[in-house]
Amino acid sequence: MNLFKRKIEYSKRNIVAGCTLVAVALLILNGCSSFGGNVSDKQLEKMQKSEHFKEGKFVNTIPQSPENFGLYWDYLKEQFGGDQIRHPPSPIPVQMLNKDSFSNLPPIGLKAIWFGHSSVYIELDGYRLMVDPVFSEYASPFSWIGPKRFHPTPIPLELLPKIDAVMISHDHYDHLDMQTVKHLASNGTQFYLPLGVSTHLIEWGIPSSQIIELDWWEGAKLGTLAITSTPARHYSGRSLLDYKETFWASWSIAGPKHSVFYSGDTGYSDHFKEIGNKLGPFDLSIIKIGAYGPGQPWIDIHMEAEKSVTAHQDLKAKYMLPVHWATFNMGFHDWDEPIKRTLTVAQKMNINLLTPKVGEVVQPGSPQKNAHWWEDVK
Repeated sequence: MNLFKRKIEYSKRNIVAGCTLVAVALLILNGCSSFGGNVSDKQLEKMQKSEHFKEGKFVNTIPQSPENFGLYWDYLKEQFGGDQIRHPPSPIPVQMLNKDSFSNLPPIGLKAIWFGHSSVYIELDGYRLMVDPVFSEYASPFSWIGPKRFHPTPIPLELLPKIDAVMISHDHYDHLDMQTVKHLASNGTQFYLPLGVSTHLIEWGIPSSQIIELDWWEGAKLGTLAITSTPARHYSGRSLLDYKETFWASWSIAGPKHSVFYSGDTGYSDHFKEIGNKLGPFDLSIIKIGAYGPGQPWIDIHMEAEKSVTAHQDLKAKYMLPVHWATFNMGFHDWDEPIKRTLTVAQKMNINLLTPKVGEVVQPGSPQKNAHWWEDVK
């Protein structure tokens, strides 16, 4: 009898263990589609024509500084032993929006709404646009683990109006979100991408008619808008096996009356001056300021706040909207350090800095109250 009971208990444990493994496998498989697709021969043929594609990988004009063991040790020390306050100690204020917020067609003009991190909604000369829209809870291939957002989006994804066009800077999870892309695509959004990034959208079932891929300095028209892919200094990859297989970019968007620049993720270099000379001046620059860490290799691809302000000046832009902070824990600094450093240098340089709450509308050129809202997050 005891032997029989032990066999039953053994069988139960096996069943539980088996079910657990199946559950884990299903969770992993559920995230697999988020990884994206593999570059096809046709896509590779197009990529190989780019002067920035060498030996099977895309490269930066200025190489990243070499990494070494000591640098990795610094990363580990900061990751597990750093004393930074990387999470806001209290809720971040969000100005919630609703469907009525977008009930009217945008007039000829310019306004922007920061949705958190690098996601920005833009109304530009009659068009509704977004850059790097991410609505998921986690910046991750999975819906249950990874960097978790500090605050909700100011409006649910399903209540957004039709977005005419989306510009994607690169394929990292905090900039290219499968669920967001699929939803926007179902409403007819056009996607402008760096070379190779279409492999992910095609894997997700997005029609090729809604995808335009561009190399640096290549442009495309959307009605009266001129959309140009411009240089950046970064990298790409959505798994351990596709490092730099797709390209990265910043974006210039110019209408009949107004123009906007979006930096994407990038380190500082003279590419900002080149963009400013060729395509500037801009009415608004949307520039990353956060998620930097120790060591030159990190700063080469994620510029610090002071360089972000310099980039804004190089672009000959009138107003600066700082992004890539206050949403995900992705840097080796206090969560609000980037905006504090940006504000300090912007005041010294007399920069028109916009510091909206998440969800707050800004209209460059119109009176704008720049509250230091992060000071109240205690």
